[in-house]
Amino acid sequence: QVQLVDSGGGLVQAGGSLRLSCAASGRTATMYAMGWFRQAPGKEREFVAAIRWSGSYIAYADSVKGRFTMSRDNAKNTVYLQMNSLKPEDTAVYYCAARDSIGVITTRNYKYWGQGTQVTVSS
Repeated sequence: QVQLVDSGGGLVQAGGSLRLSCAASGRTATMYAMGWFRQAPGKEREFVAAIRWSGSYIAYADSVKGRFTMSRDNAKNTVYLQMNSLKPEDTAVYYCAARDSIGVITTRNYKYWGQGTQVTVSS
């Protein structure tokens, strides 16, 4: 089992920045990838960014490319999502996720999920 605790959400004006964090604990040695997803009211949960736990491959949704940056600290078992130039349409609950199975890391096929952190961007 892997436990995830995500944090860092809040209220910010359009054009502002926030940094989300996700700390993993438990059987982290088996992790293959970690990702960030978001869900706005009335919408499906969607992929934002993901990173393989080894190597340097990072994937981003087209809607956040150039504005969001995902990074990891293997020593702390923590991933981060730096969000710049935020827009009102970025408003959502952001979820951290982890998987230990090999596969496409941009899908929602993750086994472990954090509790979510609210990001609200005002216009």
